Amino acid sequence: MRHFLLALLAVTASTAQAFDQQALMDSYSGVVMIRGYNQDGGMAYGSGVVVAENAVVTNCHVMRATKQPWVSRGEDSYSITEVRADAWHDLCLVTTHNMPFKPVPRGNSLSLTRGQEITAIGHSNGAPAPLTSRGEIQGLYPTTAGNMIRSSAKFLMGASGSGLFDMQGRLVGINTFKTAGRGGSIHFALPVEWLETLEKMPASSDFPISGKALWEEDEDKKPFYMRAAVPESRQDWAALEKISVQWTQQEVSSADAWFSLGLSQQSLKQFEAAAISFDKAVALDNQFIEAWFRRGEVAQQLGDIQTVHRVETRLQQIDPLLVTAYQAYLGCGHGC
Repeated sequence: MRHFLLALLAVTASTAQAFDQQALMDSYSGVVMIRGYNQDGGMAYGSGVVVAENAVVTNCHVMRATKQPWVSRGEDSYSITEVRADAWHDLCLVTTHNMPFKPVPRGNSLSLTRGQEITAIGHSNGAPAPLTSRGEIQGLYPTTAGNMIRSSAKFLMGASGSGLFDMQGRLVGINTFKTAGRGGSIHFALPVEWLETLEKMPASSDFPISGKALWEEDEDKKPFYMRAAVPESRQDWAALEKISVQWTQQEVSSADAWFSLGLSQQSLKQFEAAAISFDKAVALDNQFIEAWFRRGEVAQQLGDIQTVHRVETRLQQIDPLLVTAYQAYLGCGHGC
């Protein structure tokens, strides 16, 4: 059901937000493959983004099993001569020679907003040409520099290290890790701001790259938004509720924490408790569209028609286009 709601919101966003097609095409040309042979002779591959002359950013985990990685585009290849590696943050900046591709423009993850449309561009499944996937920002989580990004823009194996772009073609994140489950995958991108520190690190010619990444940390040491993603994607609502209760206790001012708790409670048919949690989520972020939709749905499940109408009025104030999607979501035609 959540994916149906996200699809409705994505359609609404695509009609409401402008995009620069030429800028996105230019950024598409700045996405490349990172390849190399494993010790057993198999091929390791991932994606990368050209961020400076002869410089490509990718995920370090892409190069864990190869001693001689290279950059490729179609039948052309470019040897990697050195790397600046931050294994913990899973970002590597590799250097080549005579690579003709232009750097993509950089954006800012701090300027992103929940619900904003974005595009992932990468070599999912090792496709020879980059594939694109449009989606929207689902969550933004502050770090020491920039926001970790949760988005609905899908990427598959082979797209680690690929680019997440705003609709003006600016790089805002590096697609890095995801969860999987019957409820669908949840995708995360590292903030583009981390590149600034990476560029100042010393270069090395040592491969393969080793070291654990932050998203591979023990579960109890991960931030709550990472811990909650696994049971959510697996639709393990009892586990999600347990984590979300802790999350709301530790981060009482987090709209995401209260939404996560409300989602688990609604899925467990604890509708009155879910209503309280969603109310707290929208009180903390009154532009949290998915939380408003969920609040209206819970009101419908409780037979609270007054709140169903109140939510519709609020959505009308945010964006009139949302009302039709809300009515379709609740299954009440042109009038709830």
